[in-house]
Order: sequence, then structure tokens, then C-alpha cells
Amino acid sequence: MTTLARKRLVILLVLGGILIAGGIYLIISSLPPSHTTYQASNGAKIKFQTSGDRFMEYKGEGKWQEIFVKGVNLGATVPGHFPGEFPITEEDYLRWFKQIDDMGANVIRIYTVHNPVFYTSLVKYNRDKGDDPLYFIQGIWSPEEQLIELKDAYNPGIKDTFHKEIEKAVKAVYGDLKIPVQPGASGGKYRANAGPYLMAWHIGTEWDPEMVDNTNTLYASSIPPYKGKHFSALEKASPFESWLAELIDQTAELEAGYGWQHPMTFTNWVTTDVLEHPGEPLFEEDLVSVDATHIEPVDWEAGYFAAYHVYPYYPDFFHLDKTLETIPDGNGGFNTYKAYLRKLKEHYKDMPVMVTEYGVPASLGVSHIGPGGRNQGGHSDAEKAEIDVSLTKDIYDEGYSGAILFMWQDEWFKKTWNTMRFEIPEDRRSYWLNVLTNEKLFGIVSMGPGKEDDIIIDGELSDWDALPEGEVKSWNNPAPGIERFRVTHDEAYVYVGLTLAEDFDPDTRPIYLGTHTQPGGNEPITELPGIKLSDGLENLVVIGRDEETEVRTAPNYDFHRRLYGRYGYWMLDEPTEEQKVQFQPWKLAVSLTMSPPDTRFSQPFKDMTVGSLVRGTSDRNDANFSSLTSWQYSGNEVELRIPWMLLGFADPSSLQVIDYGPLKKDRTFTTAEVDGITFVPWMKDRQSQEVYGPGSHGAVELAEQPKYTWSPWETVNYTENLKSGYYALKEYYESLPEHQPE
Repeated sequence: MTTLARKRLVILLVLGGILIAGGIYLIISSLPPSHTTYQASNGAKIKFQTSGDRFMEYKGEGKWQEIFVKGVNLGATVPGHFPGEFPITEEDYLRWFKQIDDMGANVIRIYTVHNPVFYTSLVKYNRDKGDDPLYFIQGIWSPEEQLIELKDAYNPGIKDTFHKEIEKAVKAVYGDLKIPVQPGASGGKYRANAGPYLMAWHIGTEWDPEMVDNTNTLYASSIPPYKGKHFSALEKASPFESWLAELIDQTAELEAGYGWQHPMTFTNWVTTDVLEHPGEPLFEEDLVSVDATHIEPVDWEAGYFAAYHVYPYYPDFFHLDKTLETIPDGNGGFNTYKAYLRKLKEHYKDMPVMVTEYGVPASLGVSHIGPGGRNQGGHSDAEKAEIDVSLTKDIYDEGYSGAILFMWQDEWFKKTWNTMRFEIPEDRRSYWLNVLTNEKLFGIVSMGPGKEDDIIIDGELSDWDALPEGEVKSWNNPAPGIERFRVTHDEAYVYVGLTLAEDFDPDTRPIYLGTHTQPGGNEPITELPGIKLSDGLENLVVIGRDEETEVRTAPNYDFHRRLYGRYGYWMLDEPTEEQKVQFQPWKLAVSLTMSPPDTRFSQPFKDMTVGSLVRGTSDRNDANFSSLTSWQYSGNEVELRIPWMLLGFADPSSLQVIDYGPLKKDRTFTTAEVDGITFVPWMKDRQSQEVYGPGSHGAVELAEQPKYTWSPWETVNYTENLKSGYYALKEYYESLPEHQPE
């Protein structure tokens, strides 16, 4: 060997040594720190276990302490994306982990396997936290759509899909998975061992009652109770409960291969609970039970617990069932939520129970009514905070082992039954924020629209001047008394700024803004007497006294009545002669007509006005802040933000509005693409009824009125702010003992 060759060999050996050492360092540095754990009889590590009806944490030196699990559910996406895209970054996760930890929560629940970045971020965050890390509960997503469609849990395809998802989840948690990235699913290289930070496994999703009932019927005589290595079904278990026992057992067996044991549970909800509800009108809401006590651990020292999603407004029996009216709420009504929790806990007196979803949304829209104002929607951030804390207190006071709030961040892609027919196309829901859809706004972190921090609704328009050039369109003197008219928009609202010739006085001269997007509509004959428009209006914004400021819809365009009236479900009475010509309040259904024999007893159709505009301030630093604020005035300036759907938009990102076409056979709407919104502004003297509007000789040509246009968008801007509920929960958590009293 030549001298040069020897030198090269030495260099290669040195470099190889450096690379090997570096690789060892990287492996070691990615491992979680030592963790105080209990050693099971088979040598497995245990950090949490169940004992009787208590959830326990191992504190070292043979000592276990009961804990109350305090946490939040964490979604898999951010605005502009659907969950299967998994867009959350390490920066997002680390920021959120710190905020959740600072709030006083001890656990995060995720519903499915996230991308590897979640697990590496959690390990990274916890690396220096010793024996006080932030834990997570790993959910395992079920093939929900297949289950609902086939109504047979034992279908081979369903079982195979579910078992593969379980294997994926266990391997992902322990950093032992490499799976191709595919659209709609998480994937990549999972190398971070997050097992030491796992608190429990949470298997499945909310079970469709008809699927459970049909599964039990199909296999009533052919499926014996499942007997597994770690978990078994009792003799009294239904076929569906045996199916669950097998899934839990498989999860346990796979985890045992990594030398760990964690408590197990499966997802359940009020619809398939173990109680009877004589006040529930819908048969399917009280059709079948799934009982966690029919499954037991046979060789799993970490234990097992029951988990329920419990909201105070759904199903309807929460406000209809008189048997729950046993605990006064202190305001002249009854706390049926607390009464329900008490009954449920009585059934599970020998095992821990956690409420792993609960809460109310801070949204303009409402979709279910709950006792004591605990509705699904219609709450400001402050009202949501108060209710969320009261629900957490109810759960704690009734002896539950944990409360995991739904949820951490707002989710734009979500849908709600009473607005989903108006959001078209449905695959663009994540591109805009419909504040009438309450499911989007459960978070204690606000994912607001792009201009939320730029335009503060406070009646002063100086912040409009700071917006980038081209983002605001302006018209001078569009009507007598209105010197300047400005419009802009973002993903949630159309913003309007008015500069008047004199100070605004709602008692003497209200303002009207007609909106026009397509041929059709009506003329506001009462609000705009003696003036003829060249075409009708779809909506009318009334700005006056607080109680009258709202968005009204043209009778010909009212798609609430079109859906629930004669040519739809026919749950609304025929309109009166006045309703046929007057602009109507903007409403949403909150309860459909229920009639025997389809239901147990009759319930009338109910709807609520949601077009009212709340005057206030959107400044989060102001003591009078309200997230529901829509408008304000100061001196001669008036500003407001109008939710897109109140102006008829089915998808503003692609300029789609609900059109005038008849409902299709499946009672769905069609849309039309428009090129903007034409505004018709005017003022009206209350005493003289004189109109100060555009046009001359009693005629208005809409083509000559201010028309606001914008371009379609495919990406979104959004803001992120902690809501009042974050700080309210932090305060409540701080009032609880670190560990439950012995």
C-alpha cells in the first residue's frame, strides 16, 4: 500500500468513526429522558393505571396517586386545509404544547395518527421536563363511513382496515414505522419513541346506533364472547361489544411487544350510552347500548376505563326529559347535564369514567338548544368560557376521572346540519370561515380570518388607512348624507366603512344597505318607499337602534323558507301576505318537526334569528370585547362586518352564491357564480319618512351603484389568538388539587 493510500485509509476510518459517533449521538439525543415508571409482573413499564373507579399515576418508590385528567382535544389541521392534509408544523406543535402546558392541562388527546412531526415535537418538548411532561392520549380512527354504510362491524374489509389502523398507531407511537405518504392519510418515517409520554389508548369513533343494532342482530347467535390474551368480553356482552374487546386486545398485544402497558378505553357517546331516556323523541338516540363494563382486562395491569363524549345540548332529551330535572341550576331551571353525569357514573361505580369530549362553540349560528342557555352556538368567547368551565366543574364534582375539552383550535373544514346545505361546494369549506356554522368554532384558540387583527370593529376607521393599497375599494358620495363608502373583505366577513356628513344618530336617521348579486330578489317597499330599483335585492342590512340592526333577506330569496317551506320539507306554515313582500329576519333551523310514528312524540319545528348584528368592539384588549361584535359607530363613522352567508354566499372563495333555482330532488340547492356585490346605500328620516338615497326622479339603476369585486382565492390568511376560555380554564385548573385527595 502506498503512503498516499495509507493516508486515504486513515482519513476514511476517521470520517467513518465520526459518522458512527454522530449517528449514535443522534439516536441517543432523540430518545426520551428516563421516566419514573412501575414495573409490571411481566416486566412491562407502567406510568398510569386504573384502580377501582380511580385513575392513578405512578410517582416512584412504590407510590401511586389518583389524578384528575385535564386536557384538550387537538385537531389535525389549520385553516385552508382538510385533516387528511396534516399541515401542522413543528413550530405550531411546540407553541401549542407550551400554551397547553401553561394552561395547566396534563394531556392532549388526538383522534388519529398524526404525521411524524407530532411525535418528534412532543418528545422534543418534553425532553427537559423530567417527571412533569405533557402527556397525550392516542386515538385510533375507525373506518367510520364503511361502518355506517354497511352496518356490519364484522365485515371482513372493515375488520382488516381497523386492525391495520391499530398496528399503524402502535408502531407510530413507539417510533417504529415507515409508511408511504398517501393523500388523506398520515405517513412518513416515525422514529421518535413517544411511548413514555402516552397516557392511554382511545379506540374508535362515535358509534352509529343503527350499525351497532344491526351488528348485534346479525351475529346474535353466531359470535361467542371474545376471549383474548389481555382483554375479554363477558358472557353478557353483545356481538358488537365482543368486536370491541378484540380490538382492545389487539392494541394491548401490540403494545406489549414494546415493553409497555397503558390504560385502554374505547370511544362512546350519549347516543349509545347505557341509560334509558324516556324524554328522547328520536328512536335512534335511545336504540341500543354499548357498555364498557361488558369488557374486562384479564392480563393488563395498566387497566381499563370508560370514555364518553357528553355535550349539554345533544341529544334533545337534555332539554325535554323531565326525569333529568332533579338538580336546580340556581337560576330557576335545572342542570340536566349534571343530573345525566350523576346517573351515568352510578352505572360505572366500579371503574373510572372520563368525559373526553364536551364544550360549547363561540359562533353566531346555533344548531341545538340546551337547558340554561348551554346551546350549541350563539355564544361569545366570554360566554363560551363561562359555560366550558361550568361543564368542567360538573364533571369534576360528579367524581369523573377526567375532562378533555373539545377542543384546542377552531376548525374551518367542519360542517353543521343546519348550514351544510348552504355551503356549496362542500370541498371548499376549509377556504372560508362561516361563523354561522358552529362546529367550526369550538376552539379555545381562535383561528380567525385574515383581517381580524387589522380591522378592529370599534366605530373608528383609521385602521382602514393602514391596509395595503388595493385591498379596499372606496366610493365618494354614493348617497346624500354619506360622504364616503368603503368595502373590503377577508375569509369570514365583508367589511363596510361609512363616513357620514353628520354624526350618526340611530334614533333619527337609520342607514340601509341593500345588496344585489344576481337577477331576481325584491324591492324594499317599506324601507325604500317611492324609489324604483332596476332589479331586486337579495338582502337588506339595517343599521339603527341596537335591537333592529340586522341582515334581512328578500322574501323571494329566503332560502330558509325555501328549504323548510312548501317546496322543501314543508315544516313552515304558508307565508302571510306581509311575509310575501317584506324583507324577513335571517333564520336558521334548530329543531325539525317530529311526529309519531316516526318519533316517540311530537315536537314542533323551531328556528332562531341569526341575522342580528351585535354592536360592540372586536378589540381583544378592550374590557368590553365581544367575539360576536358585528358593528359600531363613533361620531360620523360607522363600520361593520357582515358574515358571508348572510349575504347569500355558498362559497365566497369561488364567488358562489345560492341561486333562485328550485330545490333539487334531494332538497339541495344550486349555485351561481357572480362577479361581486352591488351595494345600494341610503338613509331614512324616522319622523318625516324622507329617503336620502341614490338616483333621481324616483329611479335607481343598480349598474350605477357601488359594486365590490374580488378575485377567487385558493390559499388563506388567518390569525391565531387565545380565547377567554383559555384563561378561564387555567384559573379553574389552578383551583384544583394537583392530585386527588387520598
